[in-house]
Amino acid sequence: MKVLQAAGLPDGVINFLPGPGGSVGPAVMAHPMLAGIHFTGSTAVFKEMWRTVGRNLDRYKGYPRIVGETGGKDFVFAHPTADTQALVAALIGGAFSYQGQKCSATSRVYIPQSIWPSVQTRLTEQVAGIKVGGVEDFTHYMGAVIDRKAFDSIQAYIDYARESDAAEIIAGGQCDDSTGFFIQPTVIVTTDPQFKTMQEEIFGPVMTVFVYPDENLDKALDLCATTSKYALTGAIFARDRAAIAAMEQRLCYSAGNLYINDKTTGAFVGLQPFGGARASGTNEKVGSKQNVSRWLSPRTIKENFNPAVDYRCGLMEER
Repeated sequence: MKVLQAAGLPDGVINFLPGPGGSVGPAVMAHPMLAGIHFTGSTAVFKEMWRTVGRNLDRYKGYPRIVGETGGKDFVFAHPTADTQALVAALIGGAFSYQGQKCSATSRVYIPQSIWPSVQTRLTEQVAGIKVGGVEDFTHYMGAVIDRKAFDSIQAYIDYARESDAAEIIAGGQCDDSTGFFIQPTVIVTTDPQFKTMQEEIFGPVMTVFVYPDENLDKALDLCATTSKYALTGAIFARDRAAIAAMEQRLCYSAGNLYINDKTTGAFVGLQPFGGARASGTNEKVGSKQNVSRWLSPRTIKENFNPAVDYRCGLMEER
């Protein structure tokens, strides 16, 4: 706001009203002049906002535009030809940067049996070397999660996996709230592709792997496409160009932002438009003209320089 004001933007063109969503939201959404909502947050909150707008339609001057960027259950799908070194780097970077507290964070992974031993060895070795601690020390790759509520929620998912016969924690799993809310980067391997941590958004440093038989590639792709209600980000790893093309088509409705041989996070506004579909949002692509045009209200003006002087048309004359 200060930059815009310093640049000469007149007062009132943009207004800044900080405050808790629970206090600001109801007042704004009840106002007759509400023109639009651009929301980033949880799927549940966005759905309730949409319901509120629907209930208030009779009091608005027009129909508010609604754009939402909500949750994610972001995937990495590896082909047997994947580069395992690049794959592991992407898994760690996508799952554990910012403590996994990103809507685009890697959360569920599908890896073929043929490359799993190599991936598992490299992954567990590198995760064991991740430093977790205070962010003032720049050698720490991860800091604390945001608050007590997040810590308790993430720990509950880890405990659930620890107690389940269908899952095994192969890295991390330690939680410490003695001097902050620190959770070690955690990797779970499950034999159930519909396991709880493969479906629900965790928003923390927890990644779940499902290892599929190479001959069941198509079946695994179907699982990847249908397991989650979200469709925010995803990544495919392969060195076979034909396989990349086929997987991209197969997963075209599973991620608004699909990465090929790269991690699921890191889109730059202005360079790479970002957005998700299904329960992940309205997919208006922040950083693109599609998003900008969503907020414009076009007006058409016609001026006639040779107006008609008779209402009747020639085709109406009797023969």
